[in-house]
Amino acid sequence: MNREIRHSAARGVVAAMAMSGMRRVTTGLGLLPATPPEEIAWEGVPRLFMRIPPRFRGEALELAHWSYGAAAGAAFGLLPDPVRRNVWSGPLYGLATWALFEGLVAPAFGLRSSAERTAGERIALIADHTLYGLVVGARPKTG
Repeated sequence: MNREIRHSAARGVVAAMAMSGMRRVTTGLGLLPATPPEEIAWEGVPRLFMRIPPRFRGEALELAHWSYGAAAGAAFGLLPDPVRRNVWSGPLYGLATWALFEGLVAPAFGLRSSAERTAGERIALIADHTLYGLVVGARPKTG
């Protein structure tokens, strides 16, 4: 695996962790009734999720989300360098991951569509995916 893909995957994990923090706030404020990983677990694959001992379910959800974040980050690293260097590429990529979730993942797991979500839910999800993209797209300053 080349260096840029590894670094992008690492930024993807950190970005997913940042999203988890933001979702703690948005669910706490009532903007989101449940996070997308929780929805997938409880509504999409409940029989699989129930096989995880209750004391480890929260950790399993986090690790699954971080793994997905790493994979999406690695995919960002596959983009051509001129695309990745554009200041808008990260945030747009984050929004693209949200669109992918809404267009493919949510229907595949039988989750609510974007149209069925409140405006507050959509704003919260757009904000945390934009945050994801900002972190994934961050480029270290070089001398």
